[in-house]
Amino acid sequence: MAEDVKDWSYTSHIGKDLRGVDLSGANLRRAVFDRADLEGADLSGADMRKASFKGANLMKAAFDEADMRDAVFLKAKMNLSNFQGSKLDGADLRGIRGRYAIWRNANWWDARMNDDLRKALTKKWPREDE
Repeated sequence: MAEDVKDWSYTSHIGKDLRGVDLSGANLRRAVFDRADLEGADLSGADMRKASFKGANLMKAAFDEADMRDAVFLKAKMNLSNFQGSKLDGADLRGIRGRYAIWRNANWWDARMNDDLRKALTKKWPREDE
């Protein structure tokens, strides 16, 4: 593993102010960011499997190519964020605010989410294979 890659796996950052933090490519597996402020954070390419972001502010965050499988984002603010190419299998997106986000090439349909968000995303970001 390269030295410049941040390893925050299994760490806790509950309620912390991490606005604009650069965690691109970081190992965030099973890390806890509940109620943290990550507005404008760069999480592109990060391994976020099974991490928790309950109630976190993730507005304007970059999740491009991030591995978000089985991560929990209950009631997180995710508007204006970029999920391009992210893996969302099993992610819990219930109660999030994220209809004004970029979901291109992200497999959001494999995530758990509220029906109203699913309807909005289906209209704007239909599955490529449908």
